[in-house]
Parts: sequence; structure tokens; C-alpha cells
Amino acid sequence: MQITVSGHQIIVTPALRDYAETKLGRIVRHFEHLHDANVVLSVEKLFHKAEATVHCAAAKTIHADATGADLYAAIDGLADKLDRQVKKHKEKLQNHHREVVREARYAS
Repeated sequence: MQITVSGHQIIVTPALRDYAETKLGRIVRHFEHLHDANVVLSVEKLFHKAEATVHCAAAKTIHADATGADLYAAIDGLADKLDRQVKKHKEKLQNHHREVVREARYAS
């Protein structure tokens, strides 16, 4: 998965970029069909904000944003939200029917 980290009216340091890439890299463990992620970091007065848009297979787009006391906390919150959304998307794609039930249903 390709992760693009950019800043909105702030300069993104290499440390912030590496931190965001490692935190968002963990969502690939749950679902392998992720194409790319765009992360935007910004500061609005007292709030540090992190937003991300992840493009999945089959034209599905997952968006999340989080605020925190600092950018590291905002990235942590963002990674947790994206992790939950990706797990939920994967669960929707899985087939939960057992083969025995399916065979019995179509044999009649």
C-alpha cells in the first residue's frame, strides 16, 4: 500500500512522516486489498488534526479524521478509526454461510 503524507499549512517532518506510515501500515495486516492512502495533517488553532482517505478494491473509499493534543495523538486516533473501519469492511465482504447449509439449500 502506498501512503502519501502531506501537511495543510504545516511542514511535515521526516519523523512525523515515518510515524504516520508505520501507524497506517498496520491496517494492511487486516485487509490486503488496499491500494493507497492519503494522509493530511493540519493545525487549527488549538487542535491538531489528522485526516486520511484509503482507497480499497472495488472502488470503495474509507475516510476518517481525528483530533488530538498533538499530531502524534491525532495520528494514533486516526489509525484506530481506520483499523475499525477496515475490519468492518472486510467482515461485510466475507461469506459467513457454511458449505453444508448452502448445498442443502440448493439441492432441493
